Order: sequence, then C-alpha cells, then structure tokens
Amino acid sequence: MLNLNRFTVLAVLHDFLAAGAAWAGAYLLRFNFDLQSPYDSEMLNTVLWVAPLQSVVFVSMGLYRGIWRYASMADLRRIFVAVMLASTLIPLVLLMFRVEAVAPRSVLIIDPILLLLGMGGDRLLYRLWKERALLSDTKRKGAPVLVLGAGQSGVGLSKDLALSSEWHQVGFLDDDDDKQGRILNGIKVLGKLESLSYWAKRFRIAQVIIAMPSANPAERKRAIDLANTSGVKALTVPTFEDLLSGRVSVSKLRAVELDDLLGRDPVRLNDVGLNELLTDKVVLVTGAGGSIGSELCRQILRFKPKELVLFEANEFALYNIEQEFEQAPSQSERTYLIGDVRDEVRLEQLFDEHRPSAVFHAAAYKHVPLMERHNAWQAVRNNVWGTWRVANCAKRHGVEKFVLVSTDKAVNPTNVMGATKRMAEMVCQGLQEEGGTRFVLVRFGNVLGSNGSVIPKFRSQIARGGPVTVTHPEITRFFMSIPEAAQLVMQAGYMGRGGEIFVLDMGEPVKIVDLARDLIRLSGLGEDDIKIEFVGLRPGEKLYEELLADNEHTLPTPHPKLRVAESGQVQVEWMAEVSKWLEHEVERSDEEVRAVLSKWIPEARLAIYNPRHHDKGN
Repeated sequence: MLNLNRFTVLAVLHDFLAAGAAWAGAYLLRFNFDLQSPYDSEMLNTVLWVAPLQSVVFVSMGLYRGIWRYASMADLRRIFVAVMLASTLIPLVLLMFRVEAVAPRSVLIIDPILLLLGMGGDRLLYRLWKERALLSDTKRKGAPVLVLGAGQSGVGLSKDLALSSEWHQVGFLDDDDDKQGRILNGIKVLGKLESLSYWAKRFRIAQVIIAMPSANPAERKRAIDLANTSGVKALTVPTFEDLLSGRVSVSKLRAVELDDLLGRDPVRLNDVGLNELLTDKVVLVTGAGGSIGSELCRQILRFKPKELVLFEANEFALYNIEQEFEQAPSQSERTYLIGDVRDEVRLEQLFDEHRPSAVFHAAAYKHVPLMERHNAWQAVRNNVWGTWRVANCAKRHGVEKFVLVSTDKAVNPTNVMGATKRMAEMVCQGLQEEGGTRFVLVRFGNVLGSNGSVIPKFRSQIARGGPVTVTHPEITRFFMSIPEAAQLVMQAGYMGRGGEIFVLDMGEPVKIVDLARDLIRLSGLGEDDIKIEFVGLRPGEKLYEELLADNEHTLPTPHPKLRVAESGQVQVEWMAEVSKWLEHEVERSDEEVRAVLSKWIPEARLAIYNPRHHDKGN
C-alpha cells in the first residue's frame, strides 16, 4: 500500500515527469534534435501511454517506500529492475492497445538509459545536498573527529557523521595496508593507528571514535591505549556481541569503559545445553538483587524458563530488579520473594510451592573488612549455614542442579569472608551423593562494577576531587565483567556432573593502581588533577589473589574459559561436626570464629584484626 504524504506525491510526480522527459529526450537524440513530422506526433501520442505505464510499474515495485535522503545501492537496484520491466512492457502495451504510432527501436534503447540517469541521479544529488557533501570541508561545522577503523562499521558511521552538526570527520585511521590513502564515503584513510598522535595534533582533535566492533579485545584495547597516549578522549561503537540487529549509528556511540580495557574475549555459550538446563524449567536465584544474582536473572530469562523465582533479603534491591523486569516483556513467569537463606521455614515454603529444578545460590556476605570484626559469626551463619540450609532443601526436593557462586578468596583464605566461602564449597561437596542433586561450585575473582567493589569507590573518590586510595602499589586482582561472570556460571552449571569446583579463566591479574589510573583518564582527568594515595593493606587482605589452593590442580573442560579443580574429599565426620557447631544460635566471638575456621580449613591463614587499618584502602 502506497503511503500518501506530500513527499511521496512529489516523488511520484517527479518520476512521472522524468518518464515523459526521458521518452521525449530519446526521440530528440534519435533524430539529432531535428524532430520532424510524423515523428513529432508519434512521440506525443506514445508519451501519453508510456509515462503512466512506467509510473504504475514504479508504484507496484515499491520505489516510494524509501526516503530520498537515505538513497542507497539497494534503491538504485530497485530502480534499475523497475525501469527494465517498464521498458519491456512499452512495446507490448502499444501493440495491445493499437496505438497509431510505432516507436523506433533506438528510442526503446535510449529511453531506459535516460530514465535511469534521471531517477537515480536526482536521488543521489538530493542525498548529497542533504548531507552537505557538496559543500567544502572548510564550511562544515562541528568538532573535528577521527574514526579508528575503516571497515564496514566505520564507513557506515561516517555516513551518519556527515549528518551530524556536532562532529566533522576529518579522516580514517586503519592498519590495513590496502586501505592506505583510499577515499571512503568522501573521507580519506590518513594512515595507520600508530599515527593517531600526529593527526590529533595536526587537526587539533580532542575526540576519536573507535569503530572496530569485529576486532578482538586486544586490538580494541590497543586503540584505546593509543587514544590515551595521544591525549584524546575515545568513544566506541558497541561490539558485535552487544548488537542484536541494526546498523551502527551515532546514537549507539558510548564512552569507553573499564570493561573495554580488560581486553577479554566474549563468552561462547552452549545454547543447546543451557536450553536443556533452563528452558521451560523453574529456576531459583538466591541473592537475586545483588550484582551477580541480578545479572544471572537477566541471562537466565534469555533462555525462557517456565518460571524464574528471585529470592532476596534486601527489600530495596529486590524492588529495583522487579521494576526493571516488569518493564520488559517476557514469556517467563517471574516471582519475587523476600526471605533469608537461613530461614528454613521460608525455604521449605518456597521449594514446596515452586518446585525449582535448578538453583543458583549467589546470596552471600562478601565485603572483606566488614566481616573481619564484629560480624565474623554472621558471615559464618549467612555464608555457611545459609548455604547448607538452601542446599539441604534443594536435595530434599529433588532439585537437579545446585550451583554455588564462590570466590577466589576461598583459596588459601586469609580472611573470614574467604574462609566462610571455602567452607560453603566443602559443605556442598559433602552433600553430594550418587544419583541425587548435583552440586556444582564455581570459583572466580572480582567483577567490575559489582556492589561494594573497588570501581564504584574509585568513581566516588574521583567525583570528590580525590585522592584515590589504593592499599599497596603492587596489589593485583583478577577481573572480569559482570555479564561474563554470570554467563560462565551458567555454563559451568550445565557442564557440572556433581561435586566439581569450576575455576573460571580470569586472564592476567591487573594491578589495582593501574585500574585507578585508567579510571582517572577515562574521567577526562590526569594524575596531576587526582592524586593516588597508598594506605596499606587491610586486615585479611592478600597482595595477590589465587584461584587454586596449594593441593589443587585443574583439568581442562570442553569450554576454553572453564577448568575443573581437583580437590580433596569431604569426610562425613567433618560434616557432622560442622553441622553441630552451626546449629547453635548463640553469638560467637570473632576470635572463636577464627580459631574454628582455622581448625576446619587447614590451608586457612586468618589474620588478626588491626583496628588502625579499619575502613582504609580499597
């Protein structure tokens, strides 16, 4: 159906007049602009048939569904097909209706050529005019900008920049030798990425756009580093993994984030296996309002479970995730439950009513300094006893998979939090029985931007004008993004057969001080503006994190980012002794908790709390 508006009417009228002009022009060219009788009358008689016929064909071929300012090769192809079809029909229609004129064969050949030039050329000129490409570069307005990457996405972005009043693109930079000096969309490839500093100074560029969505993370990180070294701010287009559909446009540009600087390859999920685990199943996530728990919920919903049960103790956190999900349509039922993982009555009610087949246990106290003093017993009750309660309920109700979200701080733990997570791992291993619920443990390091992590603290310190506090100049941590961590937890959950500890590939450790410097630069500031201050290690804090204990080794799995740690067996006697200790409601002192944890976890080296370091550092 033709959408009639003033632009469509003008386009149809233009092509009608173009058809008549092309037909008359073909006659004039045929007779060297000396059109005499009887051909002048023949031309007039036939044009009354030709122009309406061609217009009908153009409308039926959908030539007026597009917009001239976005005319493309696809539009020119449609024009070519429509013109050829109309030219083929002309002699048939003239013969069928016995028009008293016979068009010369040369006119039938010249007419489509002229018509193509008229229709296609006018559309091209209109687009050039709208994009101001006919104007001199010196007349363009907007800040000068370079695009790093002259591939398909870069060229597509260049077309959008031509319409922008905010930016004026002065060139491309690309490492491909074959593209050097080429002109793409009217913009020259000036050189390779290494020349960024030279061109930034020459054109006084303050901002570059990285249009390399198909490049690997290391190449994108290199481009970001070159921008930082050159003193220019970098924007980037989304990666292909972030884009579901549609072309890259200026509106999709975003600032470079720390995730981009990690240089980590995207996760490849076994969709078939995860469909088997999640699709049309009831899935429970504890700690659903936290950083990892909420991202697990987002990722799980992609696989269309029958019901997703979100269990969370923090009312406000659960409210936030409820508000987010209720604004997004989903085929899955979503149930939001307030509750404590230590509340057995509430857990029994949950499992009886909803009957989950898979449980992702992300609820935990995770802040190291807070758990070291005054809260050590609460860390044990929540992280160990809470895990035991949820795991036992899962086992009694025939849950197929129970996935524990653990941490690298459980390895050779030097703090209460890490020790309680190691005990939670051992509890799940001790509950594993042949043919029952399969307990899968997933151990990984820090995630960027999680609640209570170093990144939000650094951002807050930068916003206040500094200083940014780092505990030690040599302290390192493993990092990954929240979505990557959640995806790998799900993948491990599918792959686990029961009792294994999956260790995520965390890549290379990152110095916290380098992370602070990167964040300062991404904020558009320098170390002269925001000082970095070293305040000393906190109680229980390691200089270097580990992913394996001294007595553990790993075996490869079919997934390149997952390995299985070979860990010792948990004895029944140990489980009985721990259970007896945990069941008592009486509050226990920090010293007693440390002593018992050290007794039950031989590799633990729990530090003695020093109040002088309390609340310092990152």
